[in-house]
Amino acid sequence: MSEVLIEDSARTRIVSLNRPEARNALTRGVIRGLTAALLEAANDPEIRCVILTGSGGHFCAGADLRRNLADDPEMMEKLDQYMDEYHALIRAVVRCPKPTVAMLEGAAVGFGADLALACDLRVASTTAYVQEKFVKIGLMPDGGGTFWLPRLVGTARAMQMILLAQKLEAPELASLGLVVKVVAPTEVRAAAMEVARELEAGPPLAYAAIKSALYASWGDLEDALRREREGQLKLLKTNDVIEGIMAWSQKREPKFEGK
Repeated sequence: MSEVLIEDSARTRIVSLNRPEARNALTRGVIRGLTAALLEAANDPEIRCVILTGSGGHFCAGADLRRNLADDPEMMEKLDQYMDEYHALIRAVVRCPKPTVAMLEGAAVGFGADLALACDLRVASTTAYVQEKFVKIGLMPDGGGTFWLPRLVGTARAMQMILLAQKLEAPELASLGLVVKVVAPTEVRAAAMEVARELEAGPPLAYAAIKSALYASWGDLEDALRREREGQLKLLKTNDVIEGIMAWSQKREPKFEGK
């Protein structure tokens, strides 16, 4: 069974993470599949909108550390390669000239939160939440979270979300303007498709120009990704991260020592 599903509905391409047993946590193969799907949609003149979503009631629970290590025992020696591939996905979302819509249910955690924030628009079910949870295992956001959040919710709130790993539930996502609308889980696909239909009927050249101008006005995403890459690669080699991952796997609170 494919772990990335692609479906066309009229002129909208729906790209779904399909690892429901792992809350759609990301493997290297899934990252590559999502990036390829985004690039293909970007270059398809028949596609006017892209919806990114997850199967089984969750958007994305971040990176699947267990599966990645099981698939590649030498992963820790190739962290820079992994980071570059994750960042390639963020670039594919942001640089897509078509409007991108995240259809959110359940967890959008860690890199999954960054992926949702990288989309142009978001539609959420009442079960949806966004959480930058990296700090719980001694890490920092690495999918552009330090770029998106200060601009979307302000620096003070971004600090709270990142330093305290605060969870933003659906009502708060709506109050902060992070989502177009919040609906019942049974209605979230219809709500996302309603937004997509409006985008399909709009001017594609204007949308592409608007996206380019808006993101340029924010400053350089590339600088943010570079800073996150450098910081995360240093953190990934610390004892605190080993302790954080061990604590997470053992379902206990970590004891960080700053080493």
